[in-house]
Formats: sequence, C-alpha cells, structure tokens
Amino acid sequence: MSTLSGKTLFISGASRGIGKAIALRAARDGANIVIAAKTAEPHAKLPGTIYSAAEEIEAAGGKALACLVDIREEVAVVGAVAQAVERFGGIDILVNNASAISLTGTLHTPMKRYDLMHQVNTRGTFLCSQACLPHLLKASNPHILNLSPPLNMETRWFAPHVAYTMAKFGMSMCVLGMAGEFKDQGVGVNALWPKTAIDTAAIRMLVGDAGAKSARKPSIMADAAHWILTQPSREQSGNFFIDEEVLRASGVTNFDEYAVAPGHELMPDFFV
Repeated sequence: MSTLSGKTLFISGASRGIGKAIALRAARDGANIVIAAKTAEPHAKLPGTIYSAAEEIEAAGGKALACLVDIREEVAVVGAVAQAVERFGGIDILVNNASAISLTGTLHTPMKRYDLMHQVNTRGTFLCSQACLPHLLKASNPHILNLSPPLNMETRWFAPHVAYTMAKFGMSMCVLGMAGEFKDQGVGVNALWPKTAIDTAAIRMLVGDAGAKSARKPSIMADAAHWILTQPSREQSGNFFIDEEVLRASGVTNFDEYAVAPGHELMPDFFV
C-alpha cells in the first residue's frame, strides 16, 4: 500500500506545524483528516486555526473534520473520536503530534509548566491512544504514530531540561509499551523524530527567524510519516524512526528540497 486514500487519520495538534504538514500530505492522497486541536481563533504569534487547516486540507484533496479539542480533557477527546467515527465510519490512524515544550532546568521550571508538559505530552498521548484504539482494532491496517524521540537514557538528554525530556520520553514509552501490548492484534505503534531542527512556530520562538535558516521544512516529517503509515502495520511496529533515515531507506538521496535555506548548515534536533 502506497496511498492513504480513504483512510481516516485522527491528528492531535494538526492546526499548524508538523501536524498540519502530515495532514496535508495525507490529504493529497484523498484521506479523511480529523483535526483535533484547541486553536479556534487566530493567535497573535501562532498562525493557523482548526478551521483554516480544514480549508487547506480540503483544498489539497482530502476531507476534514475540525474538532475543538484540548487533549488534556478526556470528555473532549472522547467526543472528538465519536464525531470522527460518526462522520467517517471509523479511525485507521492516530498521530499523536500535540506537544508542549519548555527548555528549562529544574530550578526554572514552574510546576504549572511541568504539569502542562506532562498533561499534553505523556497523558494526552495515552488518552488519545486509549480513545482511538477500540476503532483502530477494527481497521485493516491500523497505525499509531507518536512524534517523540528515541529512548536514549543518557544524562546529556536529561540534564539541560529534565522536565521536558521526561514528558517527551513518556510519549516514547507509550510506543514501547503499546507496540508490545497490541502486537498480536496488528496495530503498528511507532515513533518519528527529526534529525535536524524543523521550521515551526515553536522553533522560531526558541531560535528566532535567523535560526530557522538552520532548519528543515515540516514536509520532511510529513513524507517520512507517510512512508511509515503506508507500511503493513504488522511488519512495522515498535520502531523509533528518524525522518532522514526513513527517507534514505525509501530511496531519497537529495534533501535540498527540505532545507529552509539550502546550503546552510543544519542544526541537529534534541535527542539525536
């Protein structure tokens, strides 16, 4: 299978950035996209809402369902899943993309920010997975894809921002556990992480517009995700994929099209 035509994807945080890029790539195949995100009104600093994303998805050839969802809220997640099933008849793929970030040390991480990262990243991933799994188990080629890093339990990944690392690794632990738990039922559960910084609003807030020249476009993550999600779910599970490695293995040799500024030195991402 090389297409997502007719498949229904539930994507958290799909109103912008990597989540939206994955949605648009699937939309070009003719997929159904459930946009589960909390931005209904334009934000002063962060472009995109669930409604503008829906318009782009449908313009790209897909069908869209915009769901106003804070994935910290169980009722909202369960309700969005029910809407998706009612609209599209089921769910084939879950992409756990929504994430909160704070690259702060222990003494400079307010507990409110700590709680946000753990509620969105780890708990939100678990909740969305739990809510979607009854429907994924009925799908012909079900996948869960978490945008989270390899589980490298080394001090260097924890010391600079232990709270954030814990929250992201919680998403990766969901991959490790659920891949094993649902192996016999054929659900492919994998992680995907970028080799370099990706040009998103979040990265620009951290490194500025000039720093974004050392990043790649979200389309590299979208193309890598597309490859993973079109593989037989029983044959690809429990993997911690890196975007560039996925695409090289699939035959891509020239990555210039993904660079924000071709020829500019690329910035490695966290955890790689």
